[in-house]
Amino acid sequence: MEKSVLSLKEPSLGVIGGMGPMASAYFMELVTDMTEASCDQEHLSMYIASCPSVPDRTAFILGESKDDPVPGMIDMGLFLQSRGVSCIAIPCMTAHYFHDRLQESLKVHVIDAIEETAGLLSENGVKKAGVMATDGSVKSGIFEERLKAKGIECITPDAAGQKKVMSLIYNDVKRGRAADLKAFFEVSDALFNEGAEAVILGCTELSVIKRDNELGKGFIDCMEVLSMVSLKECNKPVKKERAILFERR
Repeated sequence: MEKSVLSLKEPSLGVIGGMGPMASAYFMELVTDMTEASCDQEHLSMYIASCPSVPDRTAFILGESKDDPVPGMIDMGLFLQSRGVSCIAIPCMTAHYFHDRLQESLKVHVIDAIEETAGLLSENGVKKAGVMATDGSVKSGIFEERLKAKGIECITPDAAGQKKVMSLIYNDVKRGRAADLKAFFEVSDALFNEGAEAVILGCTELSVIKRDNELGKGFIDCMEVLSMVSLKECNKPVKKERAILFERR
């Protein structure tokens, strides 16, 4: 009997997705675009578990909801693990707040995109970084913790700026609307003016804004970092022109 393609023992990536749907779709696009491949067969095999019904991560972190998103994430992780994936990626940065709980429930390695981003900035000699992310990510301190461990000072928008970030995420990208670039640059410019050497796009909806617009140098996109690390962990080559994920202003 001919062996099924799905049973071949080649590296494969599992994706805990749907948080949100557009960001997960873009992640798959990014991984494909970043791969050095000359034909379909040289691309990375991916298993996508997309469950948009997973409760809102920010609302739970802030205590505004009692609906814990972790059980749904674990269910997806166990499904992916059963398929024999080499590692798991989560294209939702706020969900990384639950990384340790998820990893404890799974045997397969779950990539920590925030940790990887902090490491890349450290390698580039960055000592102060701004963060644009959800209220949940900012108030939970997950970025600050990872950056501090690498000797990097973390700065975040003021209250007015953070409201603009949340509007960009929830009122623009998640609703399929064009991003308010004026608001975006008001926030990022304020962070650069405070001395940030880099501004981290710490929410996958912000990654979609970077995809659709020319933002210039100085930004580092956690989603691009996650895509590159996913490829490397699955032994797939990254295009040389896509391997540079951060350039100073």
